[in-house]
Amino acid sequence: MTALGAQAQKLLAQRRPHRPFFEPSVRALIILCASLAVVLSSLSICDGHWLLADHRLFGLWHFCTTSDQAELHCLRDLRQAHVPGLASGMAVARSVATLAVVVAIFGLELLMVSQVCEDPHSCHRWAVGSALSLLAFILSFGGLLSFLILLRNEVTLMGLTLTFWSQFTASFLFFLNAISGLHINSISRTDGVTYPWGLPAKC
Repeated sequence: MTALGAQAQKLLAQRRPHRPFFEPSVRALIILCASLAVVLSSLSICDGHWLLADHRLFGLWHFCTTSDQAELHCLRDLRQAHVPGLASGMAVARSVATLAVVVAIFGLELLMVSQVCEDPHSCHRWAVGSALSLLAFILSFGGLLSFLILLRNEVTLMGLTLTFWSQFTASFLFFLNAISGLHINSISRTDGVTYPWGLPAKC
């Protein structure tokens, strides 16, 4: 074999392998859906009006009543709704839902950084980001469940507002992103495998 042929084979052997196209596409889709979930949940919590029942509007932050003239009168004192345990229970529900958004933002940041920075810790960052998304789902769903339990005597399917369903959708996306992220990380992680130039395989 000539020296030129040996050098060509060496260059081919050291050529960096490329990840399949579907993997970065799926990861980008997970990040996009996580971003959408954060936006939906933030808007839903900021608005906070989740249930309309008998001319009464129940929310995370306010309790509102409507008159025949369609005037909306809102009170921050949820005890005025005369629902047992609503004031203290709603404080827990909105705190848990807000914490879910904070956790989701940190998880989203780790997911994005893991794809931007190619280093030995990329897989770990992605796994932690996916785990935080799962925690965000648990907190978000807990907030939804608390709200429904507190107002179980008032809840009707038609009375749930668009912002409630936005929060429900965000909670579902948190779960879907977390499971998908953990799954794709488990099937693509190559523990102990290194490229010819000594760098570990990237997630």
